[in-house]
Amino acid sequence: MCSARSKPDTVDRELKLLRRLLRAKDRIDAAPHEEWPVVRLAQVSGTSPAHFARSFRDAFGIPPHRYLLARRVERAAALLRDTDLPITDIAFQTGWTSLGTFGRTFRDITGESPGALRQRTKAAPGDLAQVPHCFVSAAHRPDLKMAVSEKRRRENGDTTPATETEVP
Repeated sequence: MCSARSKPDTVDRELKLLRRLLRAKDRIDAAPHEEWPVVRLAQVSGTSPAHFARSFRDAFGIPPHRYLLARRVERAAALLRDTDLPITDIAFQTGWTSLGTFGRTFRDITGESPGALRQRTKAAPGDLAQVPHCFVSAAHRPDLKMAVSEKRRRENGDTTPATETEVP
């Protein structure tokens, strides 16, 4: 009798935790330019910092800090494509306090520098005005698993760009 009751209780607890994690994730999405340490996110979700970090990674597949970096880079990439703002202004508007850290993280996640992305997108022909913004954003969303692989490849001394390596 206890086992029959404990399973629905566990599912209910997991759903409540997921809702709280989604609340914290939504806060990051709404204001990625703000500082979001794990302690603050844990307070938003009503959990301890360690439990929050572990649960967030289990639920969404990446740690909270990496998710925040991806949202910042995604926003910066949109500003680089859609505006003529200086790269320094874009870095600070998207929450970076160091231009060097912005450039390095941007390159690690997207595979190219902010300036290179801007040049490539400005030179690319085509009218995206008729494409819904959500599709454009999704198409340009950085792949975090690829970014980690790219960084490890570079750390191992491989200088061949990832686009030129053969796929088995």
